[in-house]
Amino acid sequence: MTSRVGFPVVVAAPSGTGKTTVCRQVVSRDPMIEFSVSHTTRPRRSGERNGVDYHFVSPEEFDEEVASGGFLEWAIYNDHRYGTSWRAIEAPLARGSDVLLEIEVQGARQVRERRADARFVFLLPPSFETLRARLSGRGTDTAEQVDRRLELARRELEAVGAFDYAVVNDDLEACVQDVLEILEAERRGETRALRERFDPGTATARLTPGDRTPGGTGSRERVP
Repeated sequence: MTSRVGFPVVVAAPSGTGKTTVCRQVVSRDPMIEFSVSHTTRPRRSGERNGVDYHFVSPEEFDEEVASGGFLEWAIYNDHRYGTSWRAIEAPLARGSDVLLEIEVQGARQVRERRADARFVFLLPPSFETLRARLSGRGTDTAEQVDRRLELARRELEAVGAFDYAVVNDDLEACVQDVLEILEAERRGETRALRERFDPGTATARLTPGDRTPGGTGSRERVP
């Protein structure tokens, strides 16, 4: 039995940044980390599997889990509820695996309050023009829905200062390798160089000024 106790790794990003693809690639390549399967009330998309991609539940079932204190974190995103159960992380951590939580910014705040051992990675699009093209290219949203997601993304960007790292997903392979390198550094306890390299303020500065926040000024302050 291993004496190592794993740590949670929170990965958050605006919709369309490629968060799910990056997270799946990281888990498939790193044997020391497992994927936390979240609960959600949103409809299942084509190709998604219950219990693998998400636990798809009704709003009533979700509310019961909230009332019983079963969630480490939960949030409402784009009119649907998402949550990470305590069950999803406790067993893997106890057997020495790290656990990747692919969650929203609201949920990341809750994890920071409840898990002092968690690490936080924010994925950024190279630009909001690229993000718009990715969202439109999915073909799952109307033009109005795309605009709504972009506005939400601008608000979410205000929280990037509360994260330990910010990685730009301009090239998928490079982004995956960056996250894998971060995980290795965290396990070794040698994080100074990478925290400087992936400093959230530096990363957000790569976005055009008008893209960074709704007001167009950007924010590098830490969010409680």
